[in-house]
Amino acid sequence: MSEHHDRPERHGYSEQDVQREVTELEGRSATAARIFDLRRIIGGLFVVYGVIVTIAGISPSDASLHKSEGVNINLWTGLGMLLLGVFFLVWLKLRPAAPPQAPERERPPE
Repeated sequence: MSEHHDRPERHGYSEQDVQREVTELEGRSATAARIFDLRRIIGGLFVVYGVIVTIAGISPSDASLHKSEGVNINLWTGLGMLLLGVFFLVWLKLRPAAPPQAPERERPPE
């Protein structure tokens, strides 16, 4: 058996290599946080479904108008969904998500 317990194992990585890798991973994490912001997903879905429902409400059938007592419910719901989706996307644009803060690392005494 070897008696080298007091020396740490070295695998060819310097402190600079490790620090560079950590910085790169933090950058990727911030990018992923911005991409998967819930406001983007919710806003996008509301806009897509709002367009579909609005198109369905542009030319309603007499039967659907009769069921809703003369209110073109598809048109109004679709426009409401569009407004809500646009609100979420504008909110995302005006106040983007802050990148996650990395915890401060304690430097080992040298």
